[in-house]
Amino acid sequence: MKTLLHALVAQGIEALRAAGTVPADAATPDFVIERPKTREHGDFASNAAMLLAKAARSNPRALAQALVAALPASADVARVEIAGPGFINFHLAPGAWQREAATALREGSDYGRNGSGRGRVAGVEYVSANPTGPLHVGHGRAAAIGDCIARVLDANGWTVKREFYYNDAGVQIDNLARSTHARLQGLAPGDADWPADAYNGHYIQDVADAYLRGDTVQIEGHAVAAARDIGDIEAIRRFAVAYLRNEQNQDLAAFGVDFDVYFLESSLYTDGKVEQTVRELVARGHAYEEGGALWLRTTDFGDDKDRVMRKSDGTYTYFVPDVAYHLSKWQRGYERAITELGADHHGSLARVRAGLQALDVGIPRGWPEYVLHQMVTVMRGGEEVKLSKRAGSYLTLRDLIEEAGRDATRWFLVARKPDSQLVFDIDLARQQSNDNPVFYVQYAHARVASLLRQAAEKGHVYDQAHALDNLSLLDDEGSLALLVELSRWPEVVEAAGQSLEPHLVAQYLRELAYAFHTWYANTPVLVEQAGLRDARLALALAVRQGLANGLDLLGVSAPERM
Repeated sequence: MKTLLHALVAQGIEALRAAGTVPADAATPDFVIERPKTREHGDFASNAAMLLAKAARSNPRALAQALVAALPASADVARVEIAGPGFINFHLAPGAWQREAATALREGSDYGRNGSGRGRVAGVEYVSANPTGPLHVGHGRAAAIGDCIARVLDANGWTVKREFYYNDAGVQIDNLARSTHARLQGLAPGDADWPADAYNGHYIQDVADAYLRGDTVQIEGHAVAAARDIGDIEAIRRFAVAYLRNEQNQDLAAFGVDFDVYFLESSLYTDGKVEQTVRELVARGHAYEEGGALWLRTTDFGDDKDRVMRKSDGTYTYFVPDVAYHLSKWQRGYERAITELGADHHGSLARVRAGLQALDVGIPRGWPEYVLHQMVTVMRGGEEVKLSKRAGSYLTLRDLIEEAGRDATRWFLVARKPDSQLVFDIDLARQQSNDNPVFYVQYAHARVASLLRQAAEKGHVYDQAHALDNLSLLDDEGSLALLVELSRWPEVVEAAGQSLEPHLVAQYLRELAYAFHTWYANTPVLVEQAGLRDARLALALAVRQGLANGLDLLGVSAPERM
């Protein structure tokens, strides 16, 4: 719809140039075609006249009148009005909306998708948990948001690379090795010799038991065998990391999340990438020594203060490998690099971007892009749920999936804007009622399938060609309102891709489901008149396609029966 109207307005501007109303050398403004807040003001509105008025040395409303007069005729446009200071409001003919059903049925699973990304590469990094324990609910929110961002970008024509960055180096891994070693020695949390910084969850005992059994863990194409030597701390470290990485991968697979790239922080050191990055920063003249430490002038690139790269003891601060890591993304051809993180990482963003700018390799400002999520509070029976028998101090993603199911867990974790606090109500997620949004949307999809079964039971044979020939019969207010709602789907896909906000998809699906349930309650579908019956079935099937495509972008199933 918007594409058609944009073309009509552009042709109208060309006609004004030809008539001399607008100077021949005046550039076509970057006008918009958008939906007003209410349909009383038209189906779509444009600001073209107001943007063009200055170049034309004309009153915006007068120019709007001239532009409306110059618009080519279109059967899809019922009438055009001028509002306020010069907005042009379009009211579409029923045929324009009726055609949306045909488009949805013709395009099928491609309905709503666009090619705006032009096949360019976008890397999306998400979860990236330390391999030191089971994934918690916060990791689950990161997984849902990151995976859905990847799906939405794919729907907008990007070539998406899904990436998991393993922090398998540093203090937390040392703690993991010591924790497992203590369990192997028969120690437990609370014992006098239990390490102060050890991980206390029961899962550490699972790791120790597997190590003593001599288990072999398969992880990303290679095997890591337990040495069974309780004195070999390096062997314990290797096995513990592999064991917990495998556990995390299993949890993510159960959540419908997978990755194209697994990147190990340790490889940045073993491959010399951290040292190389530091040498480049020094060579570019952005580093200096003070107090025995090596500093980076991040203030030259917008940071609030300079940052230490290498401490006086010779170890690197944590943002340095982050710079080296993101440099690798640029070198791997990621035109866009999107990183989904918890809001507690906010403080590191400016220094990473500053480090990348200081390298002076052509990386644009604002690269990479960050999406930050707030914490999740899980409720059951009106009380907060915090503890897990397995993990101890926190609720795991696996716990949540087992209680609420995969579909509900994914929906609830992605359905709100990432930067908003999220309350996950397990009781609501388990409800089979209209109060549960994922049930409400899935039920709309299943209802269409049920409608087809009812038609078959009554001996009605749906003929899609016949249906498409009779779409003009969908001229009642309810059917047109449902078609208008359906037509928003391609715009929602585009908006979600531009803003990296997949919660927009969830919001839209609730609105489309509401429009369908309302239409279904007030519109008899399986009527005797074959043309009208097929047309209404076609509308239902078009809505089902929109629902299915939207649920797919959220990684949620579209059931045929409920």
